Amino acid sequence: MRNFNYSITTTILFGKNKIEVIIPEIKKYGSRVLLCYGGGSIKKIGIYDKLLALFKENSVYFVELAGIKPNPRVSSVREGIALCREHKLDFILAVGGGSVIDASKAIAAGVPYEGDVWDFMIGKATVVDPLPLASVLTLAATGSEMNGSAVISNDETQDKRPMGDPALRPVFSVLDPEYTYSVNKWHSAAGTTDIMSHIFEAYFTPDSGVLVQDLMSEALMSVCIKYGRQVIDEPKNYEARANLMWAGTLAINGLISYGKIPGDWATHMIEHEVSAIYDLTHGAGLAILFPVWMDYVLDAENAWRFAQMARNVWGVKLADDMAAAKAGIGEVRKFFKSLDMPSTLKEVNIDGSHISVMAEKATIFGPVGSLKKLYSKDIEEILKRAL
Repeated sequence: MRNFNYSITTTILFGKNKIEVIIPEIKKYGSRVLLCYGGGSIKKIGIYDKLLALFKENSVYFVELAGIKPNPRVSSVREGIALCREHKLDFILAVGGGSVIDASKAIAAGVPYEGDVWDFMIGKATVVDPLPLASVLTLAATGSEMNGSAVISNDETQDKRPMGDPALRPVFSVLDPEYTYSVNKWHSAAGTTDIMSHIFEAYFTPDSGVLVQDLMSEALMSVCIKYGRQVIDEPKNYEARANLMWAGTLAINGLISYGKIPGDWATHMIEHEVSAIYDLTHGAGLAILFPVWMDYVLDAENAWRFAQMARNVWGVKLADDMAAAKAGIGEVRKFFKSLDMPSTLKEVNIDGSHISVMAEKATIFGPVGSLKKLYSKDIEEILKRAL
């Protein structure tokens, strides 16, 4: 196990009606709020009216930034930065899923920065003194509610790039499982796939001797397997929604990555390029690409890790590591299919016309992956196999 420093500073307010206690939490950090949200679902499920009542009762000044889209655009981020500066806002409250929270992180970083916020996505700028932010989560998927990472899209250049800094962790996040009851079947399934994929990214590294992290990861995978289909069939099952919500948070808050290489992340980098061009739901793209990536990188050196997952998570009984590994990858495919996720790019109307461009962009800063380094030619092959 490698040396590490453990610090996860986000306060989690988990459970029913926890939104009731956010005003004292906000006032620890600010009093003039940018309220960020997406397409209006927060109004349908009552969060919006509740927040407005709380703000009015407690004399909290706020300005709204609505309409943040999935695969959040840098244009929304720039709009949010302008609002914060114009109204002298000192706190950001993101209400929604990972896209809203990611955009809010980029806004928080961009307000004190003199250049264009896209500089953070291309490695030209570093985060310094960002505005504090918090979240009210409405979709179990990205885990953005308890980490400092964000992914932002640029429509003009068809790029989708990550950014991050520990200072961008939300200071608190409200996790009320009832707020996810209204999530439709497609996004519930894609959310589970996203959670599972985050666990995979942390799990598949060359490190050995990290049994604590491995067993925690395997437990979280088992939660996804147990409840992933259930939230589709029983959308108001509190137990299923609660367990998946907490699993999504723990999957990517750093806990299962401490003491080892932080993760592989090649599959995410590839999917970012797919969704940058085609605006595909992130979880659906991962469902297509992850099994293909697994097949591509599997070799005699790393088969033990795939076999460990196969035996501990999927119950594969085969003694030979390579045979067990292949069986485990087959189970991953079956699981994603059981969630009604697509298994090929053609199923989501994506052809091979942009494969070389996506491969080049995915490796613009060099090869990706830690389990096995992947270059542009490797990514081209993975995308071709995914068709």
